[in-house]
Amino acid sequence: MSVTHEDVLAAAERIRGHVLRTPVLEIAPGVALKLEQLQHSGSFKVRGAFNRILSATLPEAGVIAASGGNHGLAVAYAARALGVRAEIFVPEVTSPVKVAGLRALGAEITQTGAIYAEAAEAAAKRAAETGALEVHAYDQPEVVAGQGTLGPELLEQTGGADTVLVAVGGGGLASGIALGVTGSGTRLVVVEPERIPTLHAALAAGRPVPVEVSGVAADALGASRVGEIAYRILSGAGVRSVLVSDEAIVAARRTLWAQHRIAAEHSGAAAFAALLSGAYVPEQGERVAVVICGANTDPATLSSG
Repeated sequence: MSVTHEDVLAAAERIRGHVLRTPVLEIAPGVALKLEQLQHSGSFKVRGAFNRILSATLPEAGVIAASGGNHGLAVAYAARALGVRAEIFVPEVTSPVKVAGLRALGAEITQTGAIYAEAAEAAAKRAAETGALEVHAYDQPEVVAGQGTLGPELLEQTGGADTVLVAVGGGGLASGIALGVTGSGTRLVVVEPERIPTLHAALAAGRPVPVEVSGVAADALGASRVGEIAYRILSGAGVRSVLVSDEAIVAARRTLWAQHRIAAEHSGAAAFAALLSGAYVPEQGERVAVVICGANTDPATLSSG
C-alpha cells in the first residue's frame, strides 16, 4: 500500500481535465491561501475520487463510499461525470447542506451511525454484498495520490512556498501533499482540532490510535483515527503537528468571510485558524501557503459561527 511522488505525478495526468486548477490568493506579504473550496463538489476530495475511479475496472454495481459529507459529494460528482452509479453512506452528524448536495448529484444515500467510523463499517458490509468499488475517504493509495496533486500545483502557482499549512482528519490530503512536494524543501504543518487529534495522538503513541470525535469540524474532520497510509508517510516526513481550539476555528471561518469573502466550512478554515490564533507563528520572511479545503456549509451561518 505504498504511495510515491511518482504516483502523485501520474495521478495529475490521469485526472487532468476532470478537476479544476484552483486559484491562490495572496492576502498579506508572504501569506497565500490555496482556494480549494472552489474545487468541483466544494472540496479537494474530488481529486482522489477521480483518481481512484479512473484507476479501476468498474463493476456493474458502481462505486460506494462512506463519508462525513465532502468525500461523498466528491465521489457522487465523479460518478455522475463518468456515468457511474454511486452509493454513499454518511453518519448522522453530516450537515443537511451536504446531504442535500448528495441528493442533487443523484447518489443513493444511507445515513447511519453516530460518527464516520460507523458509517464506514456499514459501507464496507454493503460493498461486500454488492461488489461495488470502494472509494475510501483517505486510506487508499489512489485516493492519497489524487489528493496529493494539490501539492505540485500549489508550488507551481506560488513559485515555491516555504511552508504549507493543511488540516488533517484521516490524513489523505496532508500525506498526499507531503508526497507531492517531495524534493522541494517545502515544510508541512498539519493542523487538527483539539477535540479530534488523530495524527497528533498517533505521533505521540507511535502508531494510529482511536480518539474521541466531537466539535465544530466533526462532520468533515471526524475520522476516529488517522489512516495507516497517512501515518506511515507523515510520521517519516518531519511534519509539525499543531492543535487549534473550536473557538479558533470559528473565528478563522468568520474572518475568512468578513475580510476576504471566502465561504469555508469549519474544517476548511482549520488550517487558517493555526495561523490566525498563533498556534503556528511563521519566521521573518517565511512564505506560507494555507489550504482552504472545503466550502460545503450553510451560507447563513458564515457571520454567526
